[in-house]
Amino acid sequence: MDMAILVTGGAGYIGSHTVAELLAKGEQVVVVDNLQQGHRDALLGGKLYAGDLRDADFLDTVFRENEIDAVIHFAANSLVGESMQNPGKYYHNNVYGTLCLLEKMNAYGVKKIVFSSTAATYGEPENVPIQETDRTLPTNAYGETKLAMEKMMRWFDTAHGIKYVSLRYFNAAGAHESGRIGEDHSPETHLVPLVLQVALEQRAHISVFGDDYATADGTCIRDYIHVTDLADAHILAVEKLRAGGESAIYNLGSGTGFSVKQVIEIARAVTGHPIPAVIEARRAGDPATLIASSERARVELGWRPKRDSMEQIIASAWKWHQAHRNGYDK
Repeated sequence: MDMAILVTGGAGYIGSHTVAELLAKGEQVVVVDNLQQGHRDALLGGKLYAGDLRDADFLDTVFRENEIDAVIHFAANSLVGESMQNPGKYYHNNVYGTLCLLEKMNAYGVKKIVFSSTAATYGEPENVPIQETDRTLPTNAYGETKLAMEKMMRWFDTAHGIKYVSLRYFNAAGAHESGRIGEDHSPETHLVPLVLQVALEQRAHISVFGDDYATADGTCIRDYIHVTDLADAHILAVEKLRAGGESAIYNLGSGTGFSVKQVIEIARAVTGHPIPAVIEARRAGDPATLIASSERARVELGWRPKRDSMEQIIASAWKWHQAHRNGYDK
């Protein structure tokens, strides 16, 4: 039996793009997703087990029925605002779910995990661009749970030799070049799809939260990475662990950020739609500039983002959203 990679949360946005890239490389893929946020239609292949990481009998079935040699772990709740209103949900799904997964990996002798973390682990940045060695002081419960998951992995490595790579990044954007999978969240909170909803005339305008930040045009600057480049980084991390690599943490960033106004301007150019923007009050806890340095990932993983122009990212997303006006709902 061929060794398989288990992708948790594999029917989600980044997970499904990673599954697509793994399949293109000829890997055997097993997907676990409880389908709360994920979509069956987002899977271009692989073997789906619909269920929850916190269900021990369910996980036993997955590990018993497949020869798994590595895990890529995406399954988590990830809305900052919701995490502040309902931290218990985030601790239960993100932290306890990861504990259940690590305990089963240890029981079945699976010693490699690549973890989809977040640059929210840093909180307010000490330096721009952010380095992996900068202090971690999350400003929201979501970031705090992801940091707790990273720390848990470190102790499972110490005690049980489970090697991990944690990837910290900001904003995934764009859609698969096949045009078959893209970004469909409910509720949608990400800037690129929200801007494109205006272009599709599904919302009247895009809200810009604050235009008086200490940036060139007064709006917040963020790092955007094409979702397929993120998928590639996760696969490179698996290859590093398969080659006997040690546990590590890497930032993934484009190294150049784009302001909210710049993203809107590029979307106007790509879509040919005026995309009205309305300036609103700042949101609590929004730092002016968040950009991560990915120098270490480039050197140690050989990661090279191939789709790093904002025009490319938005054009790929626009192609998908035009063909899937209501997301995966036919």
